[in-house]
Amino acid sequence: MLHVQASLRTLGPVSGGAAAVVEALREVLGSDGTLVAYTATPENSASSRLYQSATAGLSPAEIDAYQARMPRFDPARTPASPTVGALSEAVRTCPGALRSRHPQTSWAAVGRRARAVTAHHPLTSHLGPESPLGRLYDLDARVLMLGVPMDRFTAFHLADLRMPDVAEREYRCVGEDGWAAFRAPHLDDVHFGPLGAEVLRTARGITAGRVGDAAECRLVPVREAVDLAEHILRRGRA
Repeated sequence: MLHVQASLRTLGPVSGGAAAVVEALREVLGSDGTLVAYTATPENSASSRLYQSATAGLSPAEIDAYQARMPRFDPARTPASPTVGALSEAVRTCPGALRSRHPQTSWAAVGRRARAVTAHHPLTSHLGPESPLGRLYDLDARVLMLGVPMDRFTAFHLADLRMPDVAEREYRCVGEDGWAAFRAPHLDDVHFGPLGAEVLRTARGITAGRVGDAAECRLVPVREAVDLAEHILRRGRA
């Protein structure tokens, strides 16, 4: 099972674009493999950085008008946000792909274990152990960081959630049935840079290489990276 995080801009021009990259990855995985991508939709969230940036300085009336235009999440039709990359959208639209129904932090998967990855995704575990991200850990997946640095390694959120002092916050987004609000752990990635650097220094199972002339790539075992990140975080709090 492979979760791919990719920067096609770093990879450079590819004949056939993102769909061709997905096809190539699926060919390598074979008929028993499963390809997974994060298909988040911060555009429909009133608690995302994207929303906060877009509404900064607006009047209350302008904010109301902005919220009225925010799209309702439809797992079958809502595109993955451009912020998570074109390859995520290519996985979502791949024939036979399935998608989790979380209105803010959905995941898509295609292949033999796609249903096992995407079927269960409660609101309150948006990037937690009960989410598709948690399934990647349970199923001993690998992450292909294709031209993407380790400061964007999404699975580090699992290590954060193992800390004893995780605060909660309220999230609001436009779900399938309109506005939905839920309380869940407060997650951030501002510390992923130094955390990723230390994981790279100490992990044994990470392999590295290049695709084309520019794209530095790493194949990262989820369990090793998350367990090591947890150890690093706990050591820093001791």
